[in-house]
Amino acid sequence: MSARALDDARTRSLDDAVREANVLVTTGAGGVGKTTAAAALGVAAARAGRRTLVLTIDPARRLAQAMGLDGLTDEPHRVDLDADASGQEATGELWAMMLDMQTTFDRLIDRHATSPQNAAAIKSNRIYRTLSSTLSGTQEYMAMERLHELHDTGEWDLLVVDTPPTRSALDFLDAPNRMTSFLEGRLLRLLLKPGVAAGRGVGRMVGASATAFMRVAGRVTGMELLQDLADFFRDFEGMYEGFKERADEVLALLRDPDSRFVVVTSPEPPPLREARFFLERLEQEGLHAAGVVVNRVQPEMPRDPSAASLRRAAEKLDDGDDPAEPATASALRLLSDVRNLATRQRRDVAAALYSVEPSVLVEVPLLGRDVHDVDGLEEIATTLTTTR
Repeated sequence: MSARALDDARTRSLDDAVREANVLVTTGAGGVGKTTAAAALGVAAARAGRRTLVLTIDPARRLAQAMGLDGLTDEPHRVDLDADASGQEATGELWAMMLDMQTTFDRLIDRHATSPQNAAAIKSNRIYRTLSSTLSGTQEYMAMERLHELHDTGEWDLLVVDTPPTRSALDFLDAPNRMTSFLEGRLLRLLLKPGVAAGRGVGRMVGASATAFMRVAGRVTGMELLQDLADFFRDFEGMYEGFKERADEVLALLRDPDSRFVVVTSPEPPPLREARFFLERLEQEGLHAAGVVVNRVQPEMPRDPSAASLRRAAEKLDDGDDPAEPATASALRLLSDVRNLATRQRRDVAAALYSVEPSVLVEVPLLGRDVHDVDGLEEIATTLTTTR
C-alpha cells in the first residue's frame, strides 16, 4: 500500500458501513480483538438509530464480558445503553447473543427432513451427535445458518457477526463448501446404495469398499457402530439438496453488497499477514471489505527531539553525579523506545497492506485497561466511526 493511499485510508472511518450495511462480519487472527471490535460496531450502530444484533460464535464468552454481561444464550438479549458523554440517548437498540451450534444444527435437520419421524431418528443417532459437534467447519457453517435465519426474520437493521478464532480466517469462507463436499462425498454415496440404505450388506461394504478407518472401526467396535452409520446416512437421504441449496443461499447473502467484512488485526507481522491474505481472498470471492481495523496501536509521539537525541541525552545523564539523573536517563530511553515502537508498527502495517489498499484503515490506540463494559465500547466505537 503506497504511503499516499495509506494516508487516504486513515482519513476515513467505518461510519458509512455502520449506517448502511445489513451484515457486518468481523474476522481476523485469534487474539486481535475481533469480539471487542464487533461489540463496538454494535454500539455505534445503536447510537446511529439502528436495531442491531451482535452474534458471537466464540464459546469463550468474550462478548458477554466486553458488554459487562454475566452470559449470553442462543436467544437475543437486550443490552442497556445509557446516555453518551454528551447526554445523548441512543435512538436505536443493541442486542447480543451467542451461537448454540447444536440447537442450530437441529433446526436445520427439522427444516430439511422428509418427516418429523425422520428428523427425530437423525437427531437421536449417535453418529449425528458426534458429527454435528466435531466435523471440521461445522461451527462456521452453523454460524452462517444462524445468520441466515436471523436475516430472514427482517427484525434487524444490522447483524454484526463475531467469527471464531481459527488457525486461518479463510476457514470461515470455506465452511459452506466443506459441508456440502462432505455430504456429496464417496462414503455417503456408498452408504446410500440401495442395499446399504435398507440396512443390508454393511459388513460386505466395509470389507470391500470403505476406507481403512471404517474397517478398523468395524473390528474395534463391532457392527453396531457401522449399523448406526448406515442408519444415519439412510435417514439423511433426500436432505442433501436442501443443505446444498441453503449453503448457496448463505454464500449469496455474504456476496450481497449490503454484507461487508471488517478485517481486524493487531500491528504485529503474523496477524497482519493473515489480514492481507483475507483481504485478497475477499476480492477473489467477490465479497466486500468494509475496511481494516488495527487494534492496540502505540500512539505516535512528538518527533522533536529525535530518538537519537534522546539516547545521547540519556548517555550524558548516566555520567552525572546527581542521583536523579539515572532515573531521568531511563525515562528518556523509554520515550525513545516507545517512539521507535510506534514507527515500527506503522511501517509493518504499510508493508503488510502493500498493493492491497483497503478503502478504510482505522487504528485503535492501545488502551491502558481492558474493555469490560459499554463505556469502554463507546470509546472504541467513537474511534471506529470518526472521520479524521
